[in-house]
Amino acid sequence: MGFTCGIIGLPNVGKSTIFNAITSGKAASENFPFCTIEPNTGAVAVPDDRLNKLAELAQSAKLIATQMTFVDIAGLIKGASKGEGLGNQFLGHIRSVDAVAHVVRCFDDENIIHVDGDVDPLRDVETIDTELMLADLDAVQKQIQKVAKMSKSGDKAALAKKAAYELLEAHLAEGKPARLFDREPLGDLAKEIMAPLLSGKPTLFVANVEESEAATEPDPAGDSALDRLARYATEIGSGLVVISGKVESEIAELDRSERQEYLEAVGIELSGLDRLTLAGYRLLDLITFFTVGPKEARAWTAKSGSKAPHCAGKIHSDFEKGFIRAEVISYDDYIECGGEAKAREKGKLRVEGKEYVVKDGDVVHFRFNV
Repeated sequence: MGFTCGIIGLPNVGKSTIFNAITSGKAASENFPFCTIEPNTGAVAVPDDRLNKLAELAQSAKLIATQMTFVDIAGLIKGASKGEGLGNQFLGHIRSVDAVAHVVRCFDDENIIHVDGDVDPLRDVETIDTELMLADLDAVQKQIQKVAKMSKSGDKAALAKKAAYELLEAHLAEGKPARLFDREPLGDLAKEIMAPLLSGKPTLFVANVEESEAATEPDPAGDSALDRLARYATEIGSGLVVISGKVESEIAELDRSERQEYLEAVGIELSGLDRLTLAGYRLLDLITFFTVGPKEARAWTAKSGSKAPHCAGKIHSDFEKGFIRAEVISYDDYIECGGEAKAREKGKLRVEGKEYVVKDGDVVHFRFNV
């Protein structure tokens, strides 16, 4: 399992073009607002050279990469929180994703309409954030009314929730997204209260740039659209991925054997998919662990800090319920020893119990009772 990333932004910023490129999908990308109404979904394999090397050493018959699911959500406009432009429907789609990639237009093209007339990345970010915050503020105020009735009887749990929602209400009313809210005062209530909030979704920005800027690094002191967006992302602690939708579209049309050569020709080390994947992993604090054998080598995704039984459950719920132990070889040891057999001989295989925190790159055999 991977994670689900919603691609959002204003109409005509390149969301569907980027979605099509990275998933080789067929989402409509015509030049008019609300071209996308129902969300398009595409699952892509997360590239990881480690999986190939492990499979080669184990002579695995099959390779199965972990998956990332992208959801192309229709363009939002001012008033979406009030239902403008099918806003309620679009906002509902955001609720179901784990993270958000906010595509921001940083290119000029007189042939592609901008809903606000000109390119201004910070204004565009503010428009989307405002709609998400207004939707959240409305939801939070409804919850306050609900728990206020319950708290009149002296219900301590309801009183605690009311106080927590009021803190959040004040934060949102100041025009700050929920992702910037300090969760610590909420204590054990944080997960329940924050999970449904749209502006609380982990967010990274995707700057859609001209083809000629695909390999450009933002200048902290510059004044281009990309520079200003990068500066803002840094200020609020969000990630930024620079992608040219045109370049990614061209890469998607090439055979896999030709893609690296093309990337080198345009001065890009990794494709947009690779960079978005890495940024997404950092954003959600994910790790990859592996199961390796002659039948298959497979990559799995888990939250950083996950213990062995939880990771076993990623493979099958019975593995978690009947967990006995995990036999673990680090990726580096597996490669250095030339496979599992030599790693065992050299004492590099460790037997770990229920409290073991699985590390990124671990090669694991789970032992369990049925």
